[in-house]
Amino acid sequence: MPIYTPPIRDLQFVLHDVLDLSATGLPGHEDLDREFTEAILDAAGKLSSEVLAPLNRVGDQQGCRLENGIVRTPEGFKDAFDAVKEGGWTSLDCDPEYGGQGMPYVMGVATGELFVGANLAFNMYQGLTHGAYSAIHAHGTEDQKRTYLPKMVSCDWTGTMNLTEPHAGTDLGILRTKAEPQDDGSYLITGQKIFISSGDHDLAENVIHLVLAKAPGGGEGTKGISLFIVPKFIVTADGSLGDRNGVSVGALEHKMGIHGNATCVMNYDGARGWLLGDLHKGMRAMFTMMNEARIGVGLQGYAGAVPAYQNALAYAKDRLQGRAVSGAGNAAGAADPLIVHPDIRRSLMDQKSFLEGARALALWGAHLIDRSHLAGDADAEGLVSLMTPVIKGFLTDKGFETTVLAQQIFGGHGYVEEWGMSQFVRDARITMIYEGANGVQALDLVGRKLAQDGGKHVMAFFEMIKSFCKQHADNEALAADFIAPLKSASKDLQTAAMFFMERGMKNPDDALSGSYDCMHLFGHVTLAFMWARMAVAAQAALGAGAEDADFYRTKLVTGRYYMKRQLPMTATHLARIRSGAATVMELEAEAF
Repeated sequence: MPIYTPPIRDLQFVLHDVLDLSATGLPGHEDLDREFTEAILDAAGKLSSEVLAPLNRVGDQQGCRLENGIVRTPEGFKDAFDAVKEGGWTSLDCDPEYGGQGMPYVMGVATGELFVGANLAFNMYQGLTHGAYSAIHAHGTEDQKRTYLPKMVSCDWTGTMNLTEPHAGTDLGILRTKAEPQDDGSYLITGQKIFISSGDHDLAENVIHLVLAKAPGGGEGTKGISLFIVPKFIVTADGSLGDRNGVSVGALEHKMGIHGNATCVMNYDGARGWLLGDLHKGMRAMFTMMNEARIGVGLQGYAGAVPAYQNALAYAKDRLQGRAVSGAGNAAGAADPLIVHPDIRRSLMDQKSFLEGARALALWGAHLIDRSHLAGDADAEGLVSLMTPVIKGFLTDKGFETTVLAQQIFGGHGYVEEWGMSQFVRDARITMIYEGANGVQALDLVGRKLAQDGGKHVMAFFEMIKSFCKQHADNEALAADFIAPLKSASKDLQTAAMFFMERGMKNPDDALSGSYDCMHLFGHVTLAFMWARMAVAAQAALGAGAEDADFYRTKLVTGRYYMKRQLPMTATHLARIRSGAATVMELEAEAF
């Protein structure tokens, strides 16, 4: 059985040493001192490690079943879901007006890492509900909010997002699902949606589907799309559940991973729905949910790789294979543990340095969302909009790579199912695909986000790094190992941005051919920024005589590794970007 140890000390380090949450002055942050957040994380960690993690393999092996129109989740999932609900974990950062606890979003992300790390497929049921809650909270009428949100906050009812159709994935403008207006203000929804995560199950009383469809008069393309609330069971005037709606599960998708989550084909046969937001403005309302979901998938990307790394580390310390080239490290045994070998160390350090940097990036992104929502900070909103495709794309690409590296440590044992490592790889693979495949994230970054508001937000990002580097330029202990590499990598990113601005208008293919490299270049620079900030925090703690000095020294060593071994990739990505589109587009389609 694979192990999972909640990384609470690392979370606390980012929340307090790096972000210093309780001193930000944001509403609701003044209570987030170390003792308070540790109590929350300890409780979430206990639930994750003792209840959710043991079900991870159960979910993978049993999967979900469709029986007479009813979706059955794996053994133990219902009891675990009830435990999550009873603990109040589904309501942590939701609006108190609808039964939420009103904590900052950053705490939802911090606890979310623990739940995802323990059981990614299981966490999707409440994770998607939170996204649907956010969309209704932002765009719903007062009546819709009163009707749906209290039950969704408690997860007595769960939520989904229904975008994809058999012929329409990324290109939603060609979707065919229709919405026919009725005299009572409702609509009849008819069509089929596929790949609907948590589309139906036996964990909750009702499922509230948010469905994209085309109503009359909307015209062609995405401008004609509206968003509708379509419950599995109609909600009556007194809030109780009435008749079954005209929505059913046509099939369960057979997938590479996340077997414990019910990914459904949903059939809408004149199902009754109600408009959410403005007519023909459905994409705007859906993007409220999608942007949150993309941050959440970025979280999945690294959090799902954490247990893979933990198991690989344990195996490397225990498995005896070969002798250290510098001499026997285990003279009494027949061989030395794997961890003595430099290439195993390289792999483990690649994993460790990415995961700890990614954790800081995800929590920083959540903090920016809090600044935007709680303080009305438009600059923070613009910055997190810029960072969303990077958080989603880069963290899931590298997260999947990390699970493969962890699996490789096991050799042949990693390939057989007995050790459980293949599940981490299979589960992680979906994060690169759903909520906008990573190629689309890269196109969004280069095609929209870099130039958004006249390039204001990317320039603010560059200025943030420039100011940070200038502030710490005289720090002799950090200047060579952290500040100078960060400054150099940032210049690579600025050069790439200038290339896109100069060449993009003349030949868009030049920009789009380099978009994926830009996303990774941006990701490396951002993780380097996180590592530089963590290095400053670790050095300050050591200077103040921190009791757990080894923890902070380890942070500095891990950060130096990232700066020396991973950050130089920015030069490679820049070289690819500057090569333009010629070699990408030259070959005729028939010649492939």
